Amino acid sequence: MKFLPIIAVSLTNAYLSAAFTPLSASSSKVFRPPTNLFFKEENESLDKTARVKKAGAGVPTLPSGNLLLFDPNEQGKFQGTNLLELRTSAGAAFVPPPPPAATIIAEIPPADAIVEDTEHFLEHLDAEGNLPLNFAKPQAPATATVLGRAKLITDDAPGDIEHVVLRLPEGFHYVEGQSLSVIPPGTDPKTGRNHKPRLYSIASTRYGDLLDGNTISLCVRRAEYYDPVTGIVDPAKKGVCSNFLCDVKAGDVVSVAGPVGKTMLLPKDPTKDVIMIATGTGIAPFRGFMHRLFMENTLARHMFGGTAWLVLGVPVSGGLLYKEEFDCMMRNAAPGQLKIDYAISREMTNSIDGGKLYVQHVIAQNGKELFERLDGGAHVYFCGLKGMMPPILETLENVAKERGLVWSDKLAELKKNDQWHVEVY
Repeated sequence: MKFLPIIAVSLTNAYLSAAFTPLSASSSKVFRPPTNLFFKEENESLDKTARVKKAGAGVPTLPSGNLLLFDPNEQGKFQGTNLLELRTSAGAAFVPPPPPAATIIAEIPPADAIVEDTEHFLEHLDAEGNLPLNFAKPQAPATATVLGRAKLITDDAPGDIEHVVLRLPEGFHYVEGQSLSVIPPGTDPKTGRNHKPRLYSIASTRYGDLLDGNTISLCVRRAEYYDPVTGIVDPAKKGVCSNFLCDVKAGDVVSVAGPVGKTMLLPKDPTKDVIMIATGTGIAPFRGFMHRLFMENTLARHMFGGTAWLVLGVPVSGGLLYKEEFDCMMRNAAPGQLKIDYAISREMTNSIDGGKLYVQHVIAQNGKELFERLDGGAHVYFCGLKGMMPPILETLENVAKERGLVWSDKLAELKKNDQWHVEVY
């Protein structure tokens, strides 16, 4: 026996009734449920709308035809084009509108357009957590070519510091805050083997000083040893790699490896403050930072919404590294976005004990501001000789104690939040 149920629902007077087809193909009787199947006698006084709702049907609460419940233009396939209204109003005379004109990219910008040169072709290097690492290793170094070298300090400043620009092999890329290994030529007289690589902080952005994405710059201090009795340089104790780099000429070749380093990278969040504390050639990575944030026309520069604060310590004014560049950055930066403090030890005195001014004194004198910026998520970076860190850490501990903080706990918090970056040598 085959059942073919068909249900028709209708409203008659105040009652909801249902008519069904016969229960079997051979039956001709119509089954009608009792009128009180859905409503009891005592509910007959309810108005029609209430009874329909009680039966589970329901009525619309919005007037029909105003498209408030569902607008095909917005929620349907017409995608907000209003073609539905046009079709209904025009009827058979409706003519679809022509497709929108194609976007034309002009080869020559209009006369009133503002055109800027931008660097963008290497922005992918650190995108999505990627980093360029170890294009070449010390065991199989790459060959770079010297493009130029210039002395950075005056003759009355102690020592010799040189800015060296190298042309890298094709495909050798890096980002700001990384380091380059240099393998000096020759062999170690003590071991008879090739010299070990020396690591140098990179002093340029990923685009290089020539903005071609194929150069790299180093800031190198010549390592010399003066005999304490005679006051004469002892050539047997000079730094092999630093002296090699400080004497190179354009066209010379240099064996390099790397890049390496994940510690000194700029914050991923462009709204965070960047605090940079350097002594001497420790300025190298921060020159790269500041060129990226205030000189190059990149998205990184336009997106930077924090404050950059540089504290640089040198012995004399003639030893201020890249000062002309930093002066230009101060002019480029928005008001209050770049702050630079110099600690010139032999020419300045601190306000704490009246002695020479070092970077730790600048920190102490600005301790409140420094900790407030750190509390706000600022990243702090240290770079230079390793001897700079003990007095800095002592100063930070004192400032923390004045603020009712335990420095060891605060330092652990900064490290956990990736706000603490140290590269000393």
